Amino acid sequence: MTSNHELITVADAKPIKAWIRGVALEDEARKQLINAARMPFIHHHIAVMPDVHMGIGATVGSVIPTVGAIIPAAVGVDIGCGMCAVRTSLSAKDLPESLREVRRSIEEAVPHGRTDNGGTNDRGAWHDVPKRAQNLWKEHLAVRHDAICAKHKRLDRGNGINHLGTLGTGNHFIEVCLDQESRVWFLLHSGSRGIGNRFGQYFIELAKQDMRKNNVNLPDQDLAYLEEGSEKFTDYIDAVEWAQDYARLNRQVMMEHVVEAVQSTPGIPPFTAWIEAVNCHHNYVAREQHFGKECLVTRKGAVRAGLGDLGIIPGSMGARSYIVRGKGNPESFSSCSHGAGRTMSRTKAKKLFTLDDHAKATAGVECRKDSDVIDETPMAYKDIDAVMAAQSDLVEVVHTLKQVVCVKG
Repeated sequence: MTSNHELITVADAKPIKAWIRGVALEDEARKQLINAARMPFIHHHIAVMPDVHMGIGATVGSVIPTVGAIIPAAVGVDIGCGMCAVRTSLSAKDLPESLREVRRSIEEAVPHGRTDNGGTNDRGAWHDVPKRAQNLWKEHLAVRHDAICAKHKRLDRGNGINHLGTLGTGNHFIEVCLDQESRVWFLLHSGSRGIGNRFGQYFIELAKQDMRKNNVNLPDQDLAYLEEGSEKFTDYIDAVEWAQDYARLNRQVMMEHVVEAVQSTPGIPPFTAWIEAVNCHHNYVAREQHFGKECLVTRKGAVRAGLGDLGIIPGSMGARSYIVRGKGNPESFSSCSHGAGRTMSRTKAKKLFTLDDHAKATAGVECRKDSDVIDETPMAYKDIDAVMAAQSDLVEVVHTLKQVVCVKG
């Protein structure tokens, strides 16, 4: 298989293979990549996706394979964050001319945003946890959660079940989209919510404590690692795998509520969903076999794109998104990008763009057009078409989606 990457090599570091032709790689992100490539436990090389941009410790849009150690900050604090999509039996002609009621129904059905800094009036948590979420918690999550928290008592705040089925804030979203044949899809983006954040922060600090205790010099303190064979390493892997399962179930519960909300919206005819469904992580770690060795693959803002794997690559809230099928390119560790990738910070976007700019960029999309979402405006992201062109050897496009409704966290 021919590969479309560029090779970055520096002294005392593993190679960096970057799918960045036609897209920018900022200097700060390049420095982060080089720092990570110099860690002694990197396996073979680091792969860089075209949506790459600066992160904490490790760049967003990078694939970091390791043997004998793991970097908790590379996995990050939004553990298991990812995408879920389903196709429905609806078509564009079934949708009303005004989609305001569809957006309102979804906003009422799925808690989102933050209104009380996590307090009792915060819409980001269920107060009357739905029965299906309770059952999923008991069946798939409760026993393992209790075992983790019994050992690491700081992790137990008793609110994990309350966040199951909630969207969160920032770049998390729910969309109604039309594909190339005018068929209706539902698309959403979220992860393990506050409990995953808590797990991530806790083990990042434990790794930093280990580095200080052992006088390990690092090019960046956020590259602090846990060594395989240690008790902390084992506990972290258990916690990460739990949070990834939580994130997947969280998306499933939300999607069920989205389907029910739209089904109950006046003017929408009866329909079925789950005709095609995808549920994939893009901030996570997994044990995989690559280049003759088992390794831990950390995908920080990257999606698994093994041969035949279905994935989701969303654009910004005014651009196209894609359902893709992986080509299994070994050079990328069978990975692809997780989205368009930011071109600027949230602070810079809020300073640079106006409400009028945002309204024009999201014309034709039923969505919020207020100052609180300026940081998510399409101009703050890379051109999704350029991102897709740069990874044509990693995935093929199965469906092209254009959003008509967008609910932001």
